[in-house]
Amino acid sequence: MLNLNQVPSTTTVIDDSNSRSDVIWKVLILDSKSTAIVSSILRVNDLLKSGITMHYSINSVRSPLPDVPVIYFIEPLKSNIDLIIEDLKSEKYSEFYINFTSNLPRNLLEYFANLVSLTNKSFKIKQVFDQYLNYLVTEPNLFSLNLPNTYSLLNNPKINEDQINLITEQISNGLFNTILTLNSIPIIRAPRGGPAELIAQSLDSKLKDHVINAKLSNNSSISSNRSVLILLDRNFDLASMFAHSWIYQCMVFDIFKLERNTITITKSDEKNTDKIITTKYDIDSSDFFWNSNSQIPFPDAVENVEKELNNYKIEAKELTNKTGGISSLNEISNQNSDQYDTQQIQLAVKKLPYLTKKKQIIDMHMNILASLLKELESKHLDFYFEVEQNINDPKIRQDFLNKLSENPDNKEILNDKLRTYLFLYLLCDLPADFTKKVEKILTDLNCDLSPLNYIKRAKDVIKLATFQLNDSSNFNSNKSANNSQQKTSNFSGLSSRLFGLAEGTGVGSIISNLQKLLPEKNQIPITNIVESIMDPSKSTSTILNTTDDYLYFDPLIIRGTQSKTPKRNVYNLGITFVVGDGNYLEYQNLQEWCNNASNTNSSSLNPTSTTNKLGGKNVIYGSTNIVTPKEFLKECSSLVEAASSASK
Repeated sequence: MLNLNQVPSTTTVIDDSNSRSDVIWKVLILDSKSTAIVSSILRVNDLLKSGITMHYSINSVRSPLPDVPVIYFIEPLKSNIDLIIEDLKSEKYSEFYINFTSNLPRNLLEYFANLVSLTNKSFKIKQVFDQYLNYLVTEPNLFSLNLPNTYSLLNNPKINEDQINLITEQISNGLFNTILTLNSIPIIRAPRGGPAELIAQSLDSKLKDHVINAKLSNNSSISSNRSVLILLDRNFDLASMFAHSWIYQCMVFDIFKLERNTITITKSDEKNTDKIITTKYDIDSSDFFWNSNSQIPFPDAVENVEKELNNYKIEAKELTNKTGGISSLNEISNQNSDQYDTQQIQLAVKKLPYLTKKKQIIDMHMNILASLLKELESKHLDFYFEVEQNINDPKIRQDFLNKLSENPDNKEILNDKLRTYLFLYLLCDLPADFTKKVEKILTDLNCDLSPLNYIKRAKDVIKLATFQLNDSSNFNSNKSANNSQQKTSNFSGLSSRLFGLAEGTGVGSIISNLQKLLPEKNQIPITNIVESIMDPSKSTSTILNTTDDYLYFDPLIIRGTQSKTPKRNVYNLGITFVVGDGNYLEYQNLQEWCNNASNTNSSSLNPTSTTNKLGGKNVIYGSTNIVTPKEFLKECSSLVEAASSASK
């Protein structure tokens, strides 16, 4: 799109090897929706490489550039069309390339065409495209529809049928956009009853129409190697929304702010506690450390960042040694003396940008990890994680009870205490005296218990997934006491071994025997469901009996509503979509399952690739919105207020 809807060539994209004179310079016009879409994957420099000199909001005051072509990337709204017409009338740009985030309805297309004809300047409009890009992507296997508060809206007792239909249509449209981008018509699976079934029916209808219009029903490339879309309602597993995670990316998202591939860390100034310091770090595709460490336990990431730093020092030393008397990289770019080997200097100068970038990435992640460790220490997050890993250990529960009364003045920890209790409450039949003590302590700490009130009601009326009882579940309640005691002893002292990084000491002197301290790698409910549908032979009869009852739609079969094809098939590519909020914990657990399945069946498979290879598994995870546990707590609180209002 940024190259006028043509495949970019070496002359249309700026890099170090070609001339800027060959590039068509353009202006990019966005609205709020498209700004979110673009900013999640591109930075200003990326736009510049495609010849975008400036970008503006369509609602901003813009000076005319009559000699420059313009690309519009906007929502298909009447207000946006009116603004384009105003630009066209005033001949603000030389040529108009118009791209809509999703399908432009017929009535708006006719409205647009009529207004253009009245301007007598239709020759300036060179392209009009429906891009079907109405979703946010931050990683190759992660997307959201950016529809906030969907869970609270769908579970609000005051919601009416028209509102449900509107939300269902928004979600099915977003999924339709996603599927068209993937260029794969999937089998659709969804549980009976609830929003997922409504969305599956709506999406199946849209895809059938698309298959008929595009004449795809007999396309062998589409019908072979089918993918599967698994739609799930958020209520199938609420515990995952409150869980603490040990994965690097999950912790960053939970503790700081990770939005559109930008990490925002906010903290008080050490010298002036009233002053707030905000630091932002951009994550891009060239961040080698994030690419290889975001999906692993963060203690491993701490260890790896030290290894990367040592590797950098070795590379830098080798480079400076080859240049003769130069003692540091800083001297290379300023070195003009004839006493050094000119050829080696030239090689060093070429490698300098790579090493400089590498050092910047290492420094960035050392700062992020150091900030994480300080938060871990001040909030005792390792303890709450430990409790959630040993939910049936009486000693751990007693320790949790004792911990609740600590740090009564630290209001930031209240959310973590409540989250862990909600996690236990959802997954265990807790003793009455234990729940009474916990809730009294939380009440005395002035903790808002409205999320708990909603969860109590939800647990009574929602049929929670039976997958939590599966032996492979991370939330398994049947672990032996010996395993629990061993894990408890493993966790003790973990914090003290890591906190030195936050104090600026070397990581290598702090980390020792980390592997035995890490929790077991297990599957959570969503992964058990996906495995049951994508690889039935690896699943259990309990889960298979449940997923066998899921609805089955095949959009390639244009006559009839459901396919009679046997349900237990094997799929290599899956799209898992949660209606009503998702999180990084589920995303990472699915990716771990893909990695394990791929390593078992095909050692050569790249699990981050969307290209199916023999034996490999790839799962794309999406939801209506990716939210933090804190944000989900607020949604639960709002539902208590809504229920109270509805009962009056």
